[in-house]
Amino acid sequence: MEPLKNSLSPDLVGRIAAHVARHLDGFDRSDFVAAICAELPRLELKQRSQLITDHLHACLPQDLTKRFALIRAMLHPDQDAHSSGQSDDLGLRGWAMMPLGAVVGQHGVAAFDEGLDLLKEMTSRFSSEFDVRYFLLADQDRALGRIHEWVDDPNRHVRRLVSEGTRPRLPWAMRLPALMRDPRPILPLLEALRDDEDEYVRRSVANNLNDIAKDHPDLVASLTEDWLDGAGPARAKLLRHACRTLIKQGHPVALRAFGISAPQIETHSLQITQPGIRLGQTLDFSVTLRSTSATVQAVIIDYILHFRRANNTHSAKVFKWKKLTLAAGETIRLTRSHAIAPVTIRRYYPGSQALSLRINGKDTHGVEFMLET
Repeated sequence: MEPLKNSLSPDLVGRIAAHVARHLDGFDRSDFVAAICAELPRLELKQRSQLITDHLHACLPQDLTKRFALIRAMLHPDQDAHSSGQSDDLGLRGWAMMPLGAVVGQHGVAAFDEGLDLLKEMTSRFSSEFDVRYFLLADQDRALGRIHEWVDDPNRHVRRLVSEGTRPRLPWAMRLPALMRDPRPILPLLEALRDDEDEYVRRSVANNLNDIAKDHPDLVASLTEDWLDGAGPARAKLLRHACRTLIKQGHPVALRAFGISAPQIETHSLQITQPGIRLGQTLDFSVTLRSTSATVQAVIIDYILHFRRANNTHSAKVFKWKKLTLAAGETIRLTRSHAIAPVTIRRYYPGSQALSLRINGKDTHGVEFMLET
């Protein structure tokens, strides 16, 4: 697979330079391309984007009205292809918007409303979700007032920008500390979009709520109960995705909202096939469950690996396993394999580890196993 950083390639730099040259007298296209491409090979994606942003900022008009007009003139006329579209002779779109949007976000806040309006236009050619955050950090109330006007926009990319750009914990992006502390200012935006006709927008609403749930679990659980009242299948799907973290954590109100009650189950014989494994091998395990309920019950089963830390304590990592329905008195046996493989985000330490289950939010006793690295 081609490295993602190569999306910002020398060819794309040349394409950006060609469009700048069309609209900016005295622009030295060759020097622009040479200066960027000399540094590009050693840089990763975000570094490449910032490099191009810095060079664009240096060469574009400092007057923001003229700068924004030039950027607008470079945009591709096709607003439907979004990130799948390539920049061409007609204009810029796709990955070219990443450094160009940062020019507006990092250096355009002084022309507040005009900058946000330009990002609204740019988002249909890629996404401006990273760039509107500069405006939210500068003046949250003013930015949200402008963004609220976009909830009924006919372009689905603009409507998605409303929810994606205001995510408190958007991956790869600056966090929004004020909204992490108090997300209530964005709840009216999410409510306005919760029944959007496009799942692409609704999924963004769900991701925003999932962000909020990490800091305010009770708020999102309560909101879910309210929004499920009279909800159709599309909204129910949105809310289930929004509550994925709460469900994994076994939040009782979130579980109750989806009809998941305290489990009436006996857990028998949680067993690990091999008591000791090496890093790179597979942990194989099984469990037998018996329903003690007199009626049918919905069951969500996750498994938890308790990994050893350097200080000999353990950290728990929850993994989804299975959703099922058990009849009254039914007994089932489940099996599972989990690869204990090296990953960049976790360091494994040898010694005693443990496995346990979480059933409808209730944790079982763990079973130990030894790991050799």
